[in-house]
Amino acid sequence: MKSPKLSAAIATYNEEENIGECLDSIKDYVDEIIIVDGSSSDKTVEIAKEYGAKVLVTNNPPIFHINKQKSFDMAEGEWVLYLDADERVSKKLGEEILKVINMEQRELEIYQQNLKKKNLFSRHLKVLESRDGHIGTKDGEYVAFFFPRLNYFLGKFLKHGGVYPDGVIRLFRNKKAYLPAKDVHEQMVVNGKVGWLSQDLIHYDSKSFYRYLQRNSRYIDLMATSFKRENLRMSAGNFINYMFLKPIHWFLMTSIRNKGILDGFQGLTFSLFSALRFPRAYWRYITK
Repeated sequence: MKSPKLSAAIATYNEEENIGECLDSIKDYVDEIIIVDGSSSDKTVEIAKEYGAKVLVTNNPPIFHINKQKSFDMAEGEWVLYLDADERVSKKLGEEILKVINMEQRELEIYQQNLKKKNLFSRHLKVLESRDGHIGTKDGEYVAFFFPRLNYFLGKFLKHGGVYPDGVIRLFRNKKAYLPAKDVHEQMVVNGKVGWLSQDLIHYDSKSFYRYLQRNSRYIDLMATSFKRENLRMSAGNFINYMFLKPIHWFLMTSIRNKGILDGFQGLTFSLFSALRFPRAYWRYITK
């Protein structure tokens, strides 16, 4: 039997409101669907099976990347399309994915040189690498690709404030990339060159403010846990830094310097609550 060309790999937990639309958006482009579910209490697993997905039900670890990596390990395709349940692949993006995975390396080199948003992607990659270190290798074959991601927040897709293109690696050659599964914000480790696709991945992260606050609170708990693991000093300097300096700097950088204000109320709200993660995480750290 011929091995599948493209596997979709998704980790889920109580995603019955999202998983159907996610799988609808990719069913015409992938050869197999892998779902690793963290023992959902809703109908996530039943819906996934309706799409013919191979499902593994396991526990739901705080570092969700553990289950994402399990889904990668189960994939049999030559290429892996990695998604979150609240992400959608448009028809144009699906067609671009199929086009790219069937290109020879020489064709990929030309494709990367001719990307319409090449300069924007290059600037964004420099920001990511200033935080995460060099991503992939400088030489060799293209084995993974960033997708530019449009984030939906309170009724609007954000295009400013440093939110776009929000590059995320979502396509990679099987066994050529992995998640260390040590931190919620970690970058993928890629053994080869990393390129970009031009079409946007749609991300319905926060259809409601309540959902946003729920997810935001979980990230803050993980930040507080990382402070404990790193044994962050409880000092006056750190108190001032995390309670005042970091949030003020972040809000001004995202709303003014990166023009988040141009996204209106949604942009300013996103900047504010993104900035407030620093004092909220530090306060949880010092009061537990």
